[in-house]
Amino acid sequence: MSHHHAAGVSRRTVAKAAAAVGLTGLLGARTATAHAATRLGPRTLDVSVSSPALGRSAPVRLILPSGFDTQPGRTYPVLYLLHGAHDDYTSWTRETDIEAFTEGRDLIVAMPDAGPTGIPSAWRGGPDYETFQLTEVPALLARGYRASGVRAVAGVSTGGYGAMAHTARHPGMFAAAASYSGILDTTAPGVPPLVDAIVAREDLAPRSLWGSPLLNLLTWRDFNPRARAEGLRGTPLYVSSGSGIVGGTGDWLPEALESALWLSAHAFTDTLALLRVPVTTHYYAGGGHSWAYWKGEFSASWPMLAGALGVPE
Repeated sequence: MSHHHAAGVSRRTVAKAAAAVGLTGLLGARTATAHAATRLGPRTLDVSVSSPALGRSAPVRLILPSGFDTQPGRTYPVLYLLHGAHDDYTSWTRETDIEAFTEGRDLIVAMPDAGPTGIPSAWRGGPDYETFQLTEVPALLARGYRASGVRAVAGVSTGGYGAMAHTARHPGMFAAAASYSGILDTTAPGVPPLVDAIVAREDLAPRSLWGSPLLNLLTWRDFNPRARAEGLRGTPLYVSSGSGIVGGTGDWLPEALESALWLSAHAFTDTLALLRVPVTTHYYAGGGHSWAYWKGEFSASWPMLAGALGVPE
């Protein structure tokens, strides 16, 4: 009898232990952990995030509020800034004065990695940058950096795609979204080959993103901001794009991108108009796919972003 009872206890203990281990495994599989933070300045740091969604460690650059260390009880809204194709998470601090600009404004700026293409999506052939940017990084910021639940997002190029795709696919996640020269209708004529070119330029298989634009049309639609535009209702939006100029710098991509994305952006904002979803647009003649234009567009959209974040303009 006692032998049977002992066996029962051990079985229960084993079951409990297994459940605990299973639970730890489950939680571990879903929680990104910060590896190391490298201070770059008084307010700026790079955090290495151990990301289950990416299967590797990935960086996010943070700019903390001026009073972060002196007000330990305070939480802060977060402005997510997304980088473009063939660039990285350092681009916003490298190309703009975002550090000086946010001084004294009581917000956190988060600039997460989106991989070499800058397309922050769930890749069919591997990493899930959407989960990294929308689940793992926010959890880390809430846990380690006192981030509140108030967020806004802005991005350039493929990051502009990300800003609108994230917001459309996850209504309520962001209080405002801005796209500067973003890819806003991924299935518009001429755009799938352009997306393929961005992927191929990083020596990645074109079909590793969303598969074939024809055979996997549903996946392309699922990740297309225009097709998901209804999800943007109720969120303040800003969209800017130039008509582009073919030729010029010798690198065909900047002008070709800007030109090719012109119709895609219009298709997106036309769809918003049909749905009666308000959007502030700035379409300008010429212009290249470059920071020379995006810096001014960020400034123009700032009052909207600031209002959504509840910080001073």
